[in-house]
Amino acid sequence: MAGVDQILRAIVQQGADELRLLTDQAPLVFARGLPRRFTMSPTPETVLRQLLSPLLTPERLGELGRAGHVTFEYRAETAGAFDVALQRGTTGLEAHFTLHGATVSPPEPAAAGTARRDPLRVAVEPTTLSAEPPTPAAGAAEPAITMTPRLLELVERAVTLRASDIHLSEADPPYVRVDGQLRRLDALTVGVSSFLDIAAHPRSEVTHGRALDLTLELEDRLRLRVSVYTTHLGLAAAIRLLPRTAPALESLDLPLALGDLAEVPHGLVLVAGATGSGKSTTMAALCRRALERRSVVLVTLEEPIEFALAASPRSVVRQRQVGRDVPDFTTGLREALRSDPDVIMVGELRDAETIRLALTAAETGHLVLASLHSGSAAGSIERIFDAYAAEQRLQIRSQLADALRAVVVQRLIPRARGSGRVPAVEVLRATHAIQNLVREGKTAQIAGVLQGGSRDGMLSLERCLADHVRAGTITAENARAAANDLDSLAMYLSK
Repeated sequence: MAGVDQILRAIVQQGADELRLLTDQAPLVFARGLPRRFTMSPTPETVLRQLLSPLLTPERLGELGRAGHVTFEYRAETAGAFDVALQRGTTGLEAHFTLHGATVSPPEPAAAGTARRDPLRVAVEPTTLSAEPPTPAAGAAEPAITMTPRLLELVERAVTLRASDIHLSEADPPYVRVDGQLRRLDALTVGVSSFLDIAAHPRSEVTHGRALDLTLELEDRLRLRVSVYTTHLGLAAAIRLLPRTAPALESLDLPLALGDLAEVPHGLVLVAGATGSGKSTTMAALCRRALERRSVVLVTLEEPIEFALAASPRSVVRQRQVGRDVPDFTTGLREALRSDPDVIMVGELRDAETIRLALTAAETGHLVLASLHSGSAAGSIERIFDAYAAEQRLQIRSQLADALRAVVVQRLIPRARGSGRVPAVEVLRATHAIQNLVREGKTAQIAGVLQGGSRDGMLSLERCLADHVRAGTITAENARAAANDLDSLAMYLSK
């Protein structure tokens, strides 16, 4: 029996009716247009040609070479008849097998204007939500995600558990993250397709090894930030539950007042921390404060848009999603500088060019709020330096010293009693002493200035953690796990 016949027989036994073999990728399997889990290693072109060797007759190879594609019918041993399409794709050979007579089109979406409701008053209208690929092209087909009733039930349960995230896969029941810890929901259905219906367009990003990122709005209550991606076991998805609108800064329970950062006329404010530490929430709250207290044009660059920011009678909001409204952060920043902004919010500083443009914007009269992944204020500054070659760092140190206004680093720590987490923050203010250290590249001395900078509105992470421990809001064990400097933490705890 030929190798491809074995695969076709296996998918038919699983109730599937469609197989796609692509060069250097794991096979993709579908049942009536919905992805199915199928475990098999990626197939290099040599392996793929070996699997397809019984089908690659000289005539078909000739047609493939002339036209770039060829179609025919193939009867697999013990598996039945298949319609086959071979083509030379951008990454190599591709083979698409469809069980003869099968209907593989994705399910039709519900009629426009319909809505699904549950006790959360959650509704999607229309039920099919557009999910745009990261680099859309004119005329390109867009994959779509249709929410199933099971997803709404899962969201309701996650909200009841006070979860921040939901994780789905084809191999396991859903997991939810509650107070930073994962919890498995064994009683629920296994499979991404049970919760998200993903249109099986042959060219969709998610079926070609690229993650699909989008935001879904649930009426008046929640926004879901969804990332769907492929793994060796099939599709997986990560869903973050977010409030629909940006929170008020006062509601974040921050140990230090940060409202003045939203009213800085120009300069760079960095918000740093690990994934899931609340950086986006803090930046959204700062944006909301700026819109409420000032008369500004606010331009955001996000991937994807998480919080809806409301304009005021004297302020304007322009939220742009990277991959949908603008191709990348660098292009978005260049365009933002031509749109008369007062405040620019950058979802992430990822590369040297984005950092350079953010510094230029901060130097030319704009307030720039930006996030990056770093565990300390000094580490945040070093991350910016490290983005540049050695011969460029002198200029960048000078630019950053002039533009920097503050660095806020935050972590979320489980409460000692009850449920939930509390924020622990490190706040660095750009005093003359800090600016001189940045200009000279002496980041190792920043920690010492932080410890003695309380009069200037500074706070070290270890001091914040120690205050929480003394107040009984977190345990000493969790404080030690979150600290950057255990000796400093011990010193603060001993006082």
